[in-house]
Amino acid sequence: MISIVVVAALAMLVLITQAGVLFLQRAYPAQGKMIEVTGATLHVVDIGPRDAAGPPIVMIHGASSNLQVMRRPLGDMLASRHRVLLIDRPGHGWSTRARNEDSTPAIQGRMIDEALGKLGVNSAIFVVHSWAGALGALMALDHPQRVAGLVMLAPVAYPWPGGVGQYNKIITTPVIGPLLAYTITLPLGYFLAEPGARGVFLPRTMPDGFVQTSATPLLLRPREFIANAYDLVTLKQAVREQAPRYADIKVPAVVISGDSSDKTVSTSIHSRPFATAVPHAKLIVLPNVGHMVPNTEPELVIREIETMIGDLARNTAAAAHQAAASDRPLT
Repeated sequence: MISIVVVAALAMLVLITQAGVLFLQRAYPAQGKMIEVTGATLHVVDIGPRDAAGPPIVMIHGASSNLQVMRRPLGDMLASRHRVLLIDRPGHGWSTRARNEDSTPAIQGRMIDEALGKLGVNSAIFVVHSWAGALGALMALDHPQRVAGLVMLAPVAYPWPGGVGQYNKIITTPVIGPLLAYTITLPLGYFLAEPGARGVFLPRTMPDGFVQTSATPLLLRPREFIANAYDLVTLKQAVREQAPRYADIKVPAVVISGDSSDKTVSTSIHSRPFATAVPHAKLIVLPNVGHMVPNTEPELVIREIETMIGDLARNTAAAAHQAAASDRPLT
């Protein structure tokens, strides 16, 4: 009798989860185009004028989120003057990936590089947040032709003490993880999403309606929740392997982080040493900002992006002038 009750309860939770998935996908539909790449289908929202001066801006979100976190308000504000491409990382939002194990910055960076090639984006400024800081840094190393500059917002870049939450390890455990993801994660997570988001904004106040406007509940779908867990449990080893290469980054970089008020990603462990290691990096540390820099400091981020675009244009013009001068015949 106990077994029958347990099986019936699990079956009911599976049905509730599937109904919840359908509800969430209707509430937060895809808004961009689907780009097929090796091992994944990427959802890309392409906004702003295509003929804008300067390189386009590619925006990539962190863990437990999707491209809407980068779009509102920052992406929409940038799109008034620039071409902006917002990408759901593989397995997140409306992007899918064939294998949960394709979770590292190296693999996801290759997928994003392939998608941008198909979109005709040869070189762009990458604006990356949190988990995607590691991805942006590695793309500047592995795909330098694609990266004109880096704007790192509260980035992860180095290994850190401790782990990433025991539940992530449980979700990546065979059998047990999928069982939990397809039964209790969505109904339980629905009630925990808002307080969890409020915690990431501290000490700032989360904007009203943020959970809804950012489509955060999409994370609770089983396939995305599992993909997110894999991203988190494999990240520490990934940054341990790539961190010694940061001195080889050639492009300009701006790192904008909160001070010790960021309890999600330590500025002392990540942003400060990254800015020291990268030859052309600028570090901005903001007091009492917390982790959600793209949402709480969009004006500052835009000013730094505009400055970088201007510097790139001047450097390009100076290089062209120097090349033309060297080609003039001697008289």
